[in-house]
Amino acid sequence: MPDLILRRAVSLALTGVALCSFVLQAAQPRPLQDPPLLDIKRALLAPLTKAQQQAGAPQPDEASLNWDVVFTPSQLWNPNTNSWDKVNLRSYQGSKIDPKAPFVAPTLRVFPGETIRATLNNKLPADPSCISHEKGVNVPHCFNGTNMHTHGLWINPAGNSDNVLISIDPTVSFQYEYNIPADHPAGTFWYHPHRHGSTAIQVASGMAGALIIQGTRQPTKDRTGDIDLLLTSSANQTFKERTMVFQQIQYGCYTKPTKPGEKPKLKMDPNGAYICDPTDVGEIRDYAGFGPGGWSKSGRYTSINGAVQPFFADAKAGQVERWRMVHAGVRDSINLKVVKLTGQPLQGPVSAADEQKLLQKSCTGALVPQHQIAADGLTLSEIDSTEVTVFQPGYRWDTLMMFPEGGQYCVIDDAAAASANVDQTPSEPQLLGIVQVANSAGPVTSTIGQQLIQSAKVNISPDMQNAVISDLQAGLKLSHFVPHQDLPETPNKQHLEFNIETVVDSETKEKVTLFEIDGEPYKPGRIDRDLILGNTDEWILTSKLASHPFHIHVNPFQVVAVLDPNGKDVSGDDAVDDFDTSKKFPDPQYRGLKGKWKDTLWVKNAMGKSYTVIVRTKYQRYIGDFVLHCHILDHEDQGMMQNVRISLPSATGGVSKGHH
Repeated sequence: MPDLILRRAVSLALTGVALCSFVLQAAQPRPLQDPPLLDIKRALLAPLTKAQQQAGAPQPDEASLNWDVVFTPSQLWNPNTNSWDKVNLRSYQGSKIDPKAPFVAPTLRVFPGETIRATLNNKLPADPSCISHEKGVNVPHCFNGTNMHTHGLWINPAGNSDNVLISIDPTVSFQYEYNIPADHPAGTFWYHPHRHGSTAIQVASGMAGALIIQGTRQPTKDRTGDIDLLLTSSANQTFKERTMVFQQIQYGCYTKPTKPGEKPKLKMDPNGAYICDPTDVGEIRDYAGFGPGGWSKSGRYTSINGAVQPFFADAKAGQVERWRMVHAGVRDSINLKVVKLTGQPLQGPVSAADEQKLLQKSCTGALVPQHQIAADGLTLSEIDSTEVTVFQPGYRWDTLMMFPEGGQYCVIDDAAAASANVDQTPSEPQLLGIVQVANSAGPVTSTIGQQLIQSAKVNISPDMQNAVISDLQAGLKLSHFVPHQDLPETPNKQHLEFNIETVVDSETKEKVTLFEIDGEPYKPGRIDRDLILGNTDEWILTSKLASHPFHIHVNPFQVVAVLDPNGKDVSGDDAVDDFDTSKKFPDPQYRGLKGKWKDTLWVKNAMGKSYTVIVRTKYQRYIGDFVLHCHILDHEDQGMMQNVRISLPSATGGVSKGHH
């Protein structure tokens, strides 16, 4: 089997891209804009001292903004019917609305050192289950209740900051206060609702947006800087930046009741494919179809910035482009691959009936490497070149793209085994979009590495230019931009096991499915882990049934190893994960993760056996209660979550209990 992934390429010769969507007629592509920016009003706080200015400290601001949560009418392209489906979806709205994709959440772009006052106005209809719910906290409910989670941010998890243990019910407004530390890493993060019981139904409706921490800090001899500086355009050089939010909008259409008391049912054919008649309006009313295999059977497609099969336009051969990519969906894993389209260029979207023929016959040209510079918003120690970038729900990857010549390129969600998929079913390739690349004025001769070196000569302070350039010349290293240093070995251990268990209820005698961590479903108020501020812990993660993405709030973690069921470490640069033999190719998702920092990570179970995922984390600055959970969000809503408390250490080395 040929090597599927190229790592640590020193000489890089590729090209850039920009997103596009279609106008509201079939077969007519048009450019898709990035999601609109939230309208942020900034007020200057105390000015910087001269010493702070010389040190490159950010100017502290106080920013205010508003989100409204509303139902928004729109439409999505359906390749199965070659037509537009009307939809009415829960969404975030700022002051700027994209009329072509009005339910797409706006992007929030802020700076280290800022205080953000964000008012969330829940304007959804009243929901009685937010007030009275008798079926237990782990039965999905309160679909119109919400709150806000700033996924990946290193901020206070309590009070009116990143507190996911509150409910903002319909008609209620609440102001969050996010104090972004001055030393917060720059990077690509995201925001989404996290109200236990309704998280998945709202994220699956599209309630998620990119949250970018923009960095302007120069590296010094004592402190690392922000990778954003290397990707800043100058008079002689331009970089493009694209924000891409991947989502699985699992809308369906429902039957009309024919008699009193009858509940509407999701329209599906005998194979589980969703049916919407021309007069129907797609909705997400409940969790019907959210189980294993439901997404693949539904016939729905992963969208990018609210567009299905968008055309990526406004790209030019030889131009470096930064892709900020966020997996903000629930029900699918994405194996992103980009290859040259051969044959006749496409003029518009591709029907589901023609898709596999296109993939097999025309999406067969040269593969375009993706140059990863950040994982989950955190800058890597060196640029990694890969053929496939794997996204599980909650993942972010920043890559540099450079296309060598003009033409069209296929953006593909590649095939994967059931053990590598959220949907727990093997998947075949699917077309995500088409890149339209214009020819450059002459042949492309410069590499990404050469362009970054040229940028360093312009954008990096003179006293650090040589150090940064030497790193780039020595294997595209980014050591002067890495926000976290390696964590040492530690005797402190935390063990965590995901499981799904079916039991018989002792009272009703009915079978009940329990979504568990360490043998227990979620219980509000119970503190499952009391951890000590300042400690470094090593976590050993396993999964007894199915595969699950582990996510913990506040503090990210560093990957130590990923061991397959035979004990082979599949996280190294040259590792091959071929334990699952159900597909005739290795799983690329763990390769090269050793040593990387993340906040979400797939814990795999293949063929009934668990991998062992080992990570380390250090609890810094913030105390209080927050959560960890599976980021298949309907699993979280049904109980696959734990409460975590970070406490001050006591004088004897344990947890401080305050008053005794």
